[in-house]
Amino acid sequence: MSAFRVICPNGHLGFAPLRVDSFKLGVAARPDCIAADSGSDDVGPIPLGSDTSTSPLAWQTHDLEQMLLASRKLGVPMIIGSSGDTGSNSRVNLFVGIIRDLATRHRLKPFKLGYFYSELDKQDLRRRMRSGEKVEGLDARPPLTESELDATERIVAMAGVHPYIELLEQGADVIIGGRSSDSCVFAGAAIHRGIPEAQAYYLGKVLECASFCAEPYGGKETVLGEATADAVKVTAMYPAQRCTVASVAGHAMYERSNPYYEYVAGGTLDMSECRYEQVSEKTTRITGARFKRAEEFRVKLEGSGKVGERYIGMVGIRDPYTIAHVDKVIEWARQQVRERFGDSGYELHYTIYGRDGVMGDLEPMKNRPAHELCVLVQGIAPTAEMAEEVCMIGTRQMFYARLPEVKGSAGSVAFALDEVLRASAAYRWTLNHTLRCDDPLELFPTHITTAGL
Repeated sequence: MSAFRVICPNGHLGFAPLRVDSFKLGVAARPDCIAADSGSDDVGPIPLGSDTSTSPLAWQTHDLEQMLLASRKLGVPMIIGSSGDTGSNSRVNLFVGIIRDLATRHRLKPFKLGYFYSELDKQDLRRRMRSGEKVEGLDARPPLTESELDATERIVAMAGVHPYIELLEQGADVIIGGRSSDSCVFAGAAIHRGIPEAQAYYLGKVLECASFCAEPYGGKETVLGEATADAVKVTAMYPAQRCTVASVAGHAMYERSNPYYEYVAGGTLDMSECRYEQVSEKTTRITGARFKRAEEFRVKLEGSGKVGERYIGMVGIRDPYTIAHVDKVIEWARQQVRERFGDSGYELHYTIYGRDGVMGDLEPMKNRPAHELCVLVQGIAPTAEMAEEVCMIGTRQMFYARLPEVKGSAGSVAFALDEVLRASAAYRWTLNHTLRCDDPLELFPTHITTAGL
């Protein structure tokens, strides 16, 4: 085909509801496809490890309903990737169930509903490792060990374009995908319609976060992307936004240590020679993207493991002397926990907002705290009872900290809450690795069924 047009209404479906007015404008442009990514490891390891969604069900249903009704009205495919925040099997099943319920509620005519899974069984991965397959680490992580695999609750593999193309070739009208590379949710449909890989992957890269590629900043507004044999164009649908050279080029650098490369299963999108041109007030045209196929097909794996149960406490500090000696206050509280529980078997974390709470060790403004601080205390332990006590000691003992030159008899910190609060269990990333595959679909079983009346 000469051109392929797709709208994206939300950069993370369900995380906050899509904006209906700009979505309707996008639908009125009569795109060839409606697609959105619905997951990210930005939400941290807890949803994957606990097999839950961080996005409210009502918001997920709202976005799926808007997209489903529009796609069925236009007669074009609807594609969702990384369903339910993590793309785990239960989240795929959740979205498939929502689509079925919506189709029945709105009395939609029968349509083909395709879906695929992305979870990788731990024992399958263990067998591969024992047969000599090396699971290589990313970002300076060492190769995966069996002990780290044992500490893992759940693993998802990150799909490329391949399961989307497979389901489209089977005639799927709606696709609910497991964990996927964000750009591939869009690129798969474009490649299926004959767009070259370079333009297809760039189309996906620029659309993945919806209106993040537009200015002024505003999330969850719809954008329209168009790919041809040699170019991509992207247009903001919200009347107050524009896709400019600056906003689009800036988004190409988003979420990457190297602004020129986007890595996906099977290859690399090279944006180092891209050229950006403002072709109208709201539209930017991009040329020069290249795609290089990998010599070996490797799939990224994400895994999460449980650390323990968790409680949190909050402390406010306004006293200048206590602020100047906040590390000594924290060390005093830590020592009281050590005297009760010893040096191991639990975790106690302090995050100091107003000094380095956001950037931690990367904070460039060293030793320049604000006039008041908020300290977030986290106690993590094997049981909820122990975690509560660790957190309570670690929080309350800040009130009793003994500092030199302090003559008053009252504590110099304030409690935002009298109690410590039960939080979600703590998890950590255990896998950020890649696995060699002989078949691009071997980790992503596809299924197709019928929905509607």
